[in-house]
Amino acid sequence: MEELRKLEQLQRTLTFLQSRSFVSSSSIDSNRFLANLILLLLQPCGELNLDNKCNLLSEYIPKISVTFLEEASQWVALETDERDSQENYVELNNPPDKTDCRSLQINHEDVAMVGLEAMERANSTLEDFCRSYFMFHGIDITSPQVIFKYFPVLSFTESFIYQLDGLNEKILYIPMEGVTTPEKELEKGWAMNVFEKDPFRPLLNVLKCRGLLTERIREEFKSGEEYWALERKLCSALMCKMEISIEDVMRAIHLKSFDYRVLNLLLYQLRGEEVNDLHMEFLSVSEFLVEISDDLFDYEDDVLENNFNILRMFAKVYGPSTAPAMLAKYVTDCEEGYDNLLKTLDPQLSLKYKRRCEEATKEGGKVSGHPLGTWSIPPLIVNEDLYRSNCLNTK
Repeated sequence: MEELRKLEQLQRTLTFLQSRSFVSSSSIDSNRFLANLILLLLQPCGELNLDNKCNLLSEYIPKISVTFLEEASQWVALETDERDSQENYVELNNPPDKTDCRSLQINHEDVAMVGLEAMERANSTLEDFCRSYFMFHGIDITSPQVIFKYFPVLSFTESFIYQLDGLNEKILYIPMEGVTTPEKELEKGWAMNVFEKDPFRPLLNVLKCRGLLTERIREEFKSGEEYWALERKLCSALMCKMEISIEDVMRAIHLKSFDYRVLNLLLYQLRGEEVNDLHMEFLSVSEFLVEISDDLFDYEDDVLENNFNILRMFAKVYGPSTAPAMLAKYVTDCEEGYDNLLKTLDPQLSLKYKRRCEEATKEGGKVSGHPLGTWSIPPLIVNEDLYRSNCLNTK
């Protein structure tokens, strides 16, 4: 991802400036401006060397005033608007073929890219998706040839999503002992900037060029953006001791598995098959229950890292004493719907999925008669700030 590469360069430059005491004490934005200026001077520009660039700065900086920059801003904005209008006209009237798409990706500033860390983080989700969802497509999970036929697109997509999720975590980051650093503030600023500028656009371009993008898939990506926005809203409210709504909480937990739905819809497209809405409905209920189960398992870690967690949210909305009972009621109602939909599946598919759920729960260390495992609600953390402080002091 181009934004990540720029962020890394900016961080290195900022660290260098700090080592030379070449930073402004006025604000983070001032330091970012200085770092960007240094990076601009280091960029190759024809035959100009560093000495030429320094001489140009000495000659022209005194001539640059606020009025001059305001006029330049208006001129550049006008030129940009005209160019964008022409590009939009070409795109709408001449949809690109695959050759055009390759050219667009090479020349476009935000080419879709994923890092190794994002691929590693996405791996467990991809394994679970293959083992749990391929059966709904009649795909033999034991056949490497079939799996790797679809794996590149699925892996790239999930890794891209995990990369954005990592950026969202930077926004939610809680400074240890209330102390932050210029690097962390810079990371947070860049991450917020990514989410303000259509974060899925590079990935959508790739899928569109391959003929895989449907309106339904596009809507699921919008669900992902909405989920991250809700996570930031809810987790910030918890940190600021503000009220939250149960409607936002339930909306977020239902949106959280958007990546599984994206992968599933992509698999239908890759196979050239119509979407099975019954399967999608059943899996969406299963996803909801699995997300709650995962949140209960990860509760302490999510409190520590300020991540969305349904138990955290219920504790805030209903209070520590009532939250477990309210969550249990939601789970009971959802399990009833799950069991009813399970009966509508093909008997052989139903049996396979139940076996897969049993495998997953055992691998997660849970043993229960219910295919989704035992519902065990951990003790609630009433004072999250104190819990984080105690965890920090014990390290």
